[in-house]
Amino acid sequence: MKLFSCGVCGSTVHFDSIRCEACGTGLGLAPDICDIAMLRDACGMAEDRHGGRWRLCAHNTPDAGCNWLVAEADDDPWCLSCRLNRVIPNLANPDHRRLWKRLEAEKRRFVYSALRFNLPITPQSRDLRGLAFDFLADGPGFSERVLTGHAGGVITINIAEADPVERERMRQEMDEPYRTILGHFRHESGHYYWDRLVRDTDLLEPYRVLFGDERVGYGAALQAHYENGPPVDWGERFISTYATCHPWEDWAESWSHYFHMVDTLETAFAYGMRLTPRTGLTGALSVDAGLDPYETRNFDALMAQWMPLTLALNSLSRSMGHAHAYPFALASPVIDKLRFVHHVIHGGVFADGRSRPSPEIASSF
Repeated sequence: MKLFSCGVCGSTVHFDSIRCEACGTGLGLAPDICDIAMLRDACGMAEDRHGGRWRLCAHNTPDAGCNWLVAEADDDPWCLSCRLNRVIPNLANPDHRRLWKRLEAEKRRFVYSALRFNLPITPQSRDLRGLAFDFLADGPGFSERVLTGHAGGVITINIAEADPVERERMRQEMDEPYRTILGHFRHESGHYYWDRLVRDTDLLEPYRVLFGDERVGYGAALQAHYENGPPVDWGERFISTYATCHPWEDWAESWSHYFHMVDTLETAFAYGMRLTPRTGLTGALSVDAGLDPYETRNFDALMAQWMPLTLALNSLSRSMGHAHAYPFALASPVIDKLRFVHHVIHGGVFADGRSRPSPEIASSF
């Protein structure tokens, strides 16, 4: 995530800031320009540094905690992120309010990335091909379980995923090294964008070469995975054990991982991070985060920064007595899949009515 600055005093502010800690100016994020705007009056009107006018999202409340803004000319009361919601939990329950607020905070990070990538992010309420979110709770006595997943452009997330104790229990039960709220948003969005950007395009066959044939029965493949586990050599071809169960999941895990990589690299870029290890391998382990990872079209340049950065992240985490911050190993076939995701995102502009990925990109795989 990049850093922002207060338009009044110039102090550093952050993605989720609601006010400048230095001068007290109220702040909000204008999603159309991915920048911070300053609140100018008691009615909640804001102005960005280019003179654009904005107002507070209707979910700028203690329960939702949304700091995003709506363009003054837009008659929708909700910001882009909030208007993606189709169902939210019953807020009469204080636990639901607490968990929903955490979910919304992570959803805004996902939407920010989609905007930076210029991906289609239209609410399904306005376009049947658009995206929607259902945030649901388990039924009485947990006899009615809500399964996190995607179907027909609707991403369903069990709000229990926002409870760190429950999420850790699930992580251990599923034998996963990594499980986060943001990871769920990124993974499930991968299924949605596969439908939008790969299916019915000239990238489908190259996708099948790398990930496998998605026409293999999904239900049977998932059952076999849970009964038999992953293949012994899964790490040589897949980013995670879950990626082994079906080509759709392999794609979604790779898509999610690419988002992790780019967003983390943007943070390193924003802080001007430089790594020059005091070893004889300085060339292989050096990082000079001098590029905006959302803008670069050079995948190899991203990987050259990513690998040494993860080594430093893991070393720092271990020095604090924690497990590896980045518990992954990227084999060559996995890197090829990440490269494919990179080209799907950058190989064309995917908004409605505009160009699809070019045949040249498709033929390169």
